[in-house]
Amino acid sequence: MNNQATYTYTFGNGADTWTGSSSLSLGLSLIDPFGQLLDCGGRPLANYLGFTAALYDPLPGDPLQAEPGSLVALTPTELPNIPNNGIPGGLAPNGTNANPYNLSPQGTYNFLFDPSKGQTDVGRTYLLVITPPAGTVYGQRRVKLQITSNSGGVISYLATSLDGQPIAANGATQVDQQTIQVSDAAQVGLQLSSLNLVTTLCNARQLQLIKTGDRAVAQPGDTVIYRLVVRNQTDIALQEFSFTDTLPLGFRLVAGSARAMIGAQSYGVQVSQSGSTVELQLDGGVSLPVGEALNLVYAVQLTADAARGTGRNSAVVTARRSDTGAILRDGPASHRLRIDPGLLSDCGTLIGRVFEDHNFDGEQQPGEPGLANAVIFLDDGNRITTDERGIFSLANVLPGYRSGTLDPLSIPGYELAPNRVFIERNSASRLVHLAPGGMVRMNFGVRPQSQRGEN
Repeated sequence: MNNQATYTYTFGNGADTWTGSSSLSLGLSLIDPFGQLLDCGGRPLANYLGFTAALYDPLPGDPLQAEPGSLVALTPTELPNIPNNGIPGGLAPNGTNANPYNLSPQGTYNFLFDPSKGQTDVGRTYLLVITPPAGTVYGQRRVKLQITSNSGGVISYLATSLDGQPIAANGATQVDQQTIQVSDAAQVGLQLSSLNLVTTLCNARQLQLIKTGDRAVAQPGDTVIYRLVVRNQTDIALQEFSFTDTLPLGFRLVAGSARAMIGAQSYGVQVSQSGSTVELQLDGGVSLPVGEALNLVYAVQLTADAARGTGRNSAVVTARRSDTGAILRDGPASHRLRIDPGLLSDCGTLIGRVFEDHNFDGEQQPGEPGLANAVIFLDDGNRITTDERGIFSLANVLPGYRSGTLDPLSIPGYELAPNRVFIERNSASRLVHLAPGGMVRMNFGVRPQSQRGEN
């Protein structure tokens, strides 16, 4: 903290001019991050009584540096400053540099970092915790502060939300989702948006997402209707709704089944899917008034794989406030569907190969290629076609004695190869016994018709 004065004067009628200067150095440099607690609309709260702000060091051993450890030991200050008493002057509103600090009537706070203690070194991390008074509807806020640069007495730090709520800032900032890069800690205030509103304030849950299904138990082949209900619990209309639903194994979204309604008004839904993740977005212009509910319904069909899954799927929702554009989230909201395997619990799997049997033993060895597009007819009328490797399979086959017959017209230029090991396999048909829930194999060895004379 430097204070310097210069002076110039002339004496009498002479032409000479004298110039001098004097300075006073306090030998102390404190960096001041400050800010203000606002409501979710960017306005001051009606009452800050009982709110505290505190700086913590991260809990030792926490790899994420997200849990508070001990309070940061800040250098004590005084306001007004008494000269020559060894105590540096403070800055309003936190004139004594108290930690924790009771927020001012305007909701502002500030803390002075001491470079001589290494508190402004690059890489230092702090946790800023805003605690509301007990017995209120407000929720605690946590923000991680990481010093990223320190040059010429100006530090920059990265402020990252640890509670999933957005951060807003005044001045020059670079916004990256829920992270803000503050370029000048001594001049730019970090503003925290308290997303916990009741009536004109924010409560802990501005969106309420509920997920239900039209049944508790289903079997493979059934169609289930899911309903997502979103309630607007803020003080402003919400827009730009987007849903993400993660479907369990064996659940398939029914194309064109998604519908959205607010009251009696229906809206279009844009659907995209990647694997088991389904994205549902409402068309532009949809606005959900305060206190109203949005209903989104869609259908899924259960496949045979559903019996191997959990039957539980979960959804999350995001929306934007129409005043500040802040993104709100809720979820995941889950629904558990109990899967009754039904008939499939007794079914089995049939596998097999159609291949060139060079040594006539009925088994495929290396160097005996499979035949693609060969057709096998089962006793129940099912028609199976082999793949490019000559392999075929069929799931959900009823148990018991099952037979399959190789269609000779599907393998032109080939005929059934003689079997020198099992005489009963010298036939175009195979008879197998499939146990409930089991697996059985039927192979067909063939040879080129040009080798008919070889036995």
